[in-house]
Amino acid sequence: MNQTQQNVAALVGRILVAAVFVLSGINKMVDFAGTTALMNSVGLPVAELLLVITILIEVGAGMMLVIGWQTRTAALILLLFMIPVTIVFHNPWASAESAVVQQQMIHFLKNLAIMGGLLNLLAFGAGAYSAEKRRITNIAARLG
Repeated sequence: MNQTQQNVAALVGRILVAAVFVLSGINKMVDFAGTTALMNSVGLPVAELLLVITILIEVGAGMMLVIGWQTRTAALILLLFMIPVTIVFHNPWASAESAVVQQQMIHFLKNLAIMGGLLNLLAFGAGAYSAEKRRITNIAARLG
């Protein structure tokens, strides 16, 4: 894989990881009442406040990933956010019902995979096609 292909793969990968969060945040905005009810059903206190914070994290940090600005910070925020979300909402060991266990295991493993992608973004950053790289290139050009 040449450098251009790596840069395109990094960009597309960043956008695909971000899409999960941005679309999830938008869906939560569209169905605010339903999402609040779901959060209340698992016993979360101040569900409406937590939902607003969740939307801000998902959409805000997700868009940071899309444009490649403060990518490592956004990836860390989303990674830390996903830990309690995965434990509370996708715990396959919390039910004895086989269908529920299977469905939650799929969500649990999907979240682990997303966390792996976020760890890669945390480790390697946004890549060449990003707001971060453009800023660094512009600063270097001015100094050079």
